[in-house]
Amino acid sequence: MYEIIVVGAGHAGCEAANACAKKGHKTLLLTSNLKNIADMPCNPHIGGSAKGIVVREIDALGGLMGIVADKTHLQIKMLNSAKGPAVQSLRAQGDKIAYPKEMINQLNKLPNLEIKEGMVEDLIVENQEVKGIILEDGTKISSKIVILTTGTYLKADILVGNTRTRKGPHGEKPSNFLSDKLKEYGFKIIRLKTGTPQRLDRKTIDFSKTKIEPGDNVYHTFSFDIDPTYKIEDQLPCYLTYTNKKTHQIIRENLNKSSMYGALDDIEGIGPRYCPSIEDKVVRFAEKEKHQLFLEPESRYYDDIYLQGFSTSMPPEIQEQMVHSLPGLENAKILKYGYAIEYDAIYPTQLNASLETKIIKNLFTAGQINGTSGYEEAACQGLMAGINASLKLEHREPLILKRSDAYIGVLIDDLITKGIRDPYRLLTSRAEFRLLLRSDNADLRLRRYGYEVGMINQNQLNRLNIKEENIKNLLEYMKKTKLKITSEVKEEFIKNNYQIPNASLSLEQLIKRPEITIDFLSSLIDIPFSKEIKEQVSINLKYEGYIAKAIKEAEKMLKLEKKQIPSDIDYDKISNIASEARQKLKEVRPKTIAQAIRISGVNPSDISILSVYLKKEYSKDE
Repeated sequence: MYEIIVVGAGHAGCEAANACAKKGHKTLLLTSNLKNIADMPCNPHIGGSAKGIVVREIDALGGLMGIVADKTHLQIKMLNSAKGPAVQSLRAQGDKIAYPKEMINQLNKLPNLEIKEGMVEDLIVENQEVKGIILEDGTKISSKIVILTTGTYLKADILVGNTRTRKGPHGEKPSNFLSDKLKEYGFKIIRLKTGTPQRLDRKTIDFSKTKIEPGDNVYHTFSFDIDPTYKIEDQLPCYLTYTNKKTHQIIRENLNKSSMYGALDDIEGIGPRYCPSIEDKVVRFAEKEKHQLFLEPESRYYDDIYLQGFSTSMPPEIQEQMVHSLPGLENAKILKYGYAIEYDAIYPTQLNASLETKIIKNLFTAGQINGTSGYEEAACQGLMAGINASLKLEHREPLILKRSDAYIGVLIDDLITKGIRDPYRLLTSRAEFRLLLRSDNADLRLRRYGYEVGMINQNQLNRLNIKEENIKNLLEYMKKTKLKITSEVKEEFIKNNYQIPNASLSLEQLIKRPEITIDFLSSLIDIPFSKEIKEQVSINLKYEGYIAKAIKEAEKMLKLEKKQIPSDIDYDKISNIASEARQKLKEVRPKTIAQAIRISGVNPSDISILSVYLKKEYSKDE
């Protein structure tokens, strides 16, 4: 008898198991293959646009991904460093061997966690409440809560050319029965697909025909709790190359041989819109003469190079032609061919914001089973499912992050409110409050939540308190400290082509000038605070007006979030509401007016009618 069983040990499962065990609950982590714990079947990178902010949010809440990535990456860089802070995000090229080893090392430290191998075939369900799981050999294991994090293994099919093979990403046996059982329990099951490109032998690549892409020459960490463990000079470079007219010609001439474009006529799954195959790119963006591709190392322990941006389901002989048409890859040896994978998922509007399913009590789901793509999207869902499963056992309210709290809140709200058509990927454009949800302030936004739910310890909270106090002190320092305009100061302004102030100004006034940086001011006057604190204060002052506006907009939304919709509401009794809106409201069953507004197909006029109905029928009960 366990308190919680986590099914699947990918990025979602590892975070879920860590959260449950860390909070003191007897937890079983079940995987169909012990060798695939924290596996990276696609590119081993962690982070990227928006995703890097999610990794920092996971760390701020007490999760593992940031720490493990920091200890095992091959290179790291800050994306969009020349742009505003709202779109800056860390990206690390991970090590495919070291990352899983370090994740297992972290999990093995947890006294309440057992890890076992086994294929789950069914759930034990009584009166629409989960009571455990049933393995393929008939073994029953009881638990109070089950968290499904099955990734792409539900009825997984590998697609290459005109062949369809039922197997997982590494040729393993997939889960052939669980999604059918979920359908029998009342879940709407959908079919999705994703893909991966070739792996190439480093020794056969001519890197002189490519552009080198090194890591940053300053130190970065995803985690707020550990110092950098790498040397800048030891980072491994990536390389940039491009497709060309010959590549595109080969693809166009052989489209009918691609699984996605006619070689297989029984494909149901829809692929990721924002991470398309190279066939999709050539067809959808026919006017483009080239597409950029990255050659990225997978590990320090072997020579496989990942060809990012060249995902395909063409047959091997066509992939050979495609790869050899690329600059630098004319003689490249393909170690593993690209493929597409099709799999089952549940439609995510069947979830509550806690990630507990609406259909079966005490059953939580996280990761690609919920229709997302990406390691980071999976990990943050696993973390939230683990936290909320634990809180439910403790008879406490779930942790629901708002859209103005975190990208994690944006992701979960999008899934449960809007549903999906293709595998969901986080983008900065999805977050209306992205200036508030920055990489630099993830701990300031979320660490107290982590402490309140038992994922962050007192020492970590103390460091946060000191940071907040230092930010406050530096803000005061910037307001009251003036820069005297001496001849030496004038010379520095002239040297940098900055306008010389007419009189002494406070550091606060100076930093608000677009061209002035905190580093420039630090070169003119002593600012006795750490780089981290100076960066935080600089952003707060430079973007003060924009941040204030974003906070005001967030407060408006929070007012609508407080307007609750009763769980027993009968939408069929609301006259004059549009039929599509009625159907969507019945499907999603939003908890608040704010959530109802975000449902696709529910218009402002429907919200007005709903609001009048609520006031008329429910205000008397208040």
